[in-house]
Amino acid sequence: MERATITRASRWPAWLNATALLLASAVAVASLSFKVRPGAEVVAVAFPPWWTSQHIFEAAASANAEIVRTTGITAVLVVKPSANQGISRLRDAGAWLTIDPQAIAACFNDRDKEI
Repeated sequence: MERATITRASRWPAWLNATALLLASAVAVASLSFKVRPGAEVVAVAFPPWWTSQHIFEAAASANAEIVRTTGITAVLVVKPSANQGISRLRDAGAWLTIDPQAIAACFNDRDKEI
């Protein structure tokens, strides 16, 4: 007689599938709500968090963006990009994200730092 060998199938835990679906839907909702609307005159721009304030302001100025206000997080500025490819110039200057400023207003607003 042959010996029966027991093979254990490696499977993910059931909760891992639900967690992956939850994270995917949260990312999808966030990307749709933070997306800059076409023709927006003012956008929020996120720069690398390890940059100094001076470096962030210089990067925004090098892209010919008018600074509207700062936020509670130093790396995020609300700017008015130049009319000629302003958002792409901000990305070339080092911006990671361009975000709808109304979507982040409640989270990152700091009234003491108005310009």
